[in-house]
Amino acid sequence: MASSLISSSHHIDFDSVFSMEDASLAPVFESLIATGLKEFLGCPTIFYEAALTEFFANGSVRNGVVVSTIRGTAVEISESVFATTFELPSEGLTDLSDVPKDLVFDARSLFSDSKEQVSISCLKKELKIEYRLLHDIMAKTIYVKAGSFDAVTRDRFMLMTAITFDVKINWSTIWCFESYGDTGF
Repeated sequence: MASSLISSSHHIDFDSVFSMEDASLAPVFESLIATGLKEFLGCPTIFYEAALTEFFANGSVRNGVVVSTIRGTAVEISESVFATTFELPSEGLTDLSDVPKDLVFDARSLFSDSKEQVSISCLKKELKIEYRLLHDIMAKTIYVKAGSFDAVTRDRFMLMTAITFDVKINWSTIWCFESYGDTGF
């Protein structure tokens, strides 16, 4: 699953996004930068792509340690080393259920493509285009799991809300455990 992230290169060229004429996209990407994910989401995939793909294909998270093999060699990376390597913020929310309810209420109107509030579990087509794009980024980089990319799950909605309203997130915990659970990538 995560190997599709690597081979499909779902990374963001932030400079080119800011040069686009669509003014509604800039705030979404500025929110992503404010979360501290710029280095992670903008990370080039050309470095050791085969080894990185093998690492994700064989990896799992056990007791806060990312464990994998590359060319038959066991590799263990602590959550803190992983977070430090990708310069992920390690302070803030560790549970998306803690996103303030007033922000979730506001997001339901802000994200909606109609005058009606969207549900926190809805279809992507119900969102404004810039939030569809944010949803796709979350679905294909943070929540790399099997399933429909057309459905906005509660967790993705809560994460999109936190990003949009600049809520501090502990990405070192959220990314590893939300993306791959405690059993594997």
